Amino acid sequence: MDSEQVEQFENTDGAVDTPFVPGEFLRTLTSQPGIYQMFGQGSRLLYVGKARNLRRRVSSYFQKQRHTPKTLAMLAQVTRVEVVVTHTETEALVLEANLIKRHHPPYNILLRDDKSYPYLFIETGHDTPRMSLHRGAQKGKGHYFGPYPAVTALRESMVLLQKAFRLRTCEDHTFHHRSRACLQYQIRRCSGPCVGHISGEDYARDVADTIRFLEGKSDEAIRSLGARMQAAAERLDFEEAARRRDQIAALSKIQERQYVAQAGGGDFDVLAAAQENGQWVVYVSFIRNGRQLGGRSVFPRHTEEVRAPDVLAAFLMQFYSDKEVPGNLLVNVLPRSPASLAEALGSEAGHRVMIDQPQRGPRKRWMALALTNAMGALRQRAQTASAGRRRMLLLQKLLELPETPQRVECFDISHTRGEVAVASCVVFGEDGALKNEYRRFNIRDIRGGDDYAAME
Repeated sequence: MDSEQVEQFENTDGAVDTPFVPGEFLRTLTSQPGIYQMFGQGSRLLYVGKARNLRRRVSSYFQKQRHTPKTLAMLAQVTRVEVVVTHTETEALVLEANLIKRHHPPYNILLRDDKSYPYLFIETGHDTPRMSLHRGAQKGKGHYFGPYPAVTALRESMVLLQKAFRLRTCEDHTFHHRSRACLQYQIRRCSGPCVGHISGEDYARDVADTIRFLEGKSDEAIRSLGARMQAAAERLDFEEAARRRDQIAALSKIQERQYVAQAGGGDFDVLAAAQENGQWVVYVSFIRNGRQLGGRSVFPRHTEEVRAPDVLAAFLMQFYSDKEVPGNLLVNVLPRSPASLAEALGSEAGHRVMIDQPQRGPRKRWMALALTNAMGALRQRAQTASAGRRRMLLLQKLLELPETPQRVECFDISHTRGEVAVASCVVFGEDGALKNEYRRFNIRDIRGGDDYAAME
């Protein structure tokens, strides 16, 4: 932001990492919107917040009022405060989310879920379009469908679509160098365009029907296939007619697996925040073209002594900072500053975003279902944590440890005939496997096969 201004206060005596004295600094603060950053010892970023009025918001931390124990613990560590002035509150929201995502301050609500979700991609820039799984920026020429909550859900959908429409999934290099049809053709999951088993015109129609179906126009796709089946039968091409009949049956099976909203379809996400025994969860259900693609439970960290509006406000800005935002977000509790949040999300997405709390009708039923899933995820997590604690207690007893272990790291050393040694590390805690902390190390300058030396 070219008009941002940064104001910084450090203790006037020049001492490093001494307690923060607000006095003069608070009097110089502006009443404009912006973000504030609180730093502790060693310039460690403790907290990032946004404010409609920086002077009023930052001053509230240092006035004689009751703060939560968490806030008091943070203030006791503050040695420096910096503010960034922005044009609008919307800009402040976006900047706050970006800084939280980049620095992970310990006193901010943080998401555990930073992964991008997969999309089904039909590439139309090729004479013979392929269907593939895609992550990341959507720069290719074609149609993207999703997001899917898990790769397994997308792969299952792709298998069903292959059975119904038989589009190719092979890489272009493989496609151009085939001399005979592959296994996918043999098991009737591809129509074999690489070796001319289907005409370009018929393949293009299959691509068009696939896109219609994924866009929610399943009736149109089935009618198109029915017309092609009838035409094949009339010209006595019964093998082709049987293939179209099987396609229609496969599509009907896919339709049976999907619940279609009665509100005319549409694209929206349903977000339900729930809490139990101090643990928060936000369950996100992805609805595209009126069909549920699935859902995912996200467990934010650092949510002690916070309320649902604050959890959802932090969640929305962080979760959608690198993901596609649909035009409508349905929530069970309105987040803090919903209008500003919607404007910030819309400015990043390039289209209008509405945040709504449904009160009746089909969307209210979607919300009830999401809330049920959220509570189920909390119960399942509690059971997993309980089982994890029991395992740690058993380890303590078995190994005669003085204290209960909180973390277990397991190393495995591998090599190829004594050379190219590699160590892999997996990590477990009370909640189970901590996959984001798994590591792999290349090991050099040791004698081959000496695992003890490799672990030193």
